[in-house]
Amino acid sequence: MEYAAGKAGRIFALRLFEGEDVYESIEKTARIENIKHGSVLITGGIRKADVVVGPRQEKPKLEGWFKQFAGPGEVLGVGTLYWDEQGPKLHLHAAMGRGDDYIVGCPRGGAEVFLVLEVTIIEITGIKASRVKDSQSGVNLLRIEEDN
Repeated sequence: MEYAAGKAGRIFALRLFEGEDVYESIEKTARIENIKHGSVLITGGIRKADVVVGPRQEKPKLEGWFKQFAGPGEVLGVGTLYWDEQGPKLHLHAAMGRGDDYIVGCPRGGAEVFLVLEVTIIEITGIKASRVKDSQSGVNLLRIEEDN
């Protein structure tokens, strides 16, 4: 385990509009506001999403298992925001549904807002952390410099 103790910094309230891309909007805000580390909460409407629901296979190479959510529907999610070598990267897990159809997973394949999506970003200050490419999985994983 790696960990570091930080403090809550700035808190951002965002309203995303119909058709906006969830990842693009949150990562753009992080870049503009220079939010290096944060926690993200979302609630509202989702029009469609391409959701990772687990690994299709683990070896020889990790491969995501994607499922489509076709709304419009409701969404509630939590995530983290850390930078890699290219900029801010959102890691979000969400539950979304419409009637008896629902799905839970990571909508990293794309997620489009229906009507409105309310987003809260809580900046974490006083830590050193980033997403770094893991040689075994090939995925950019969170690495935290400990405060020893």
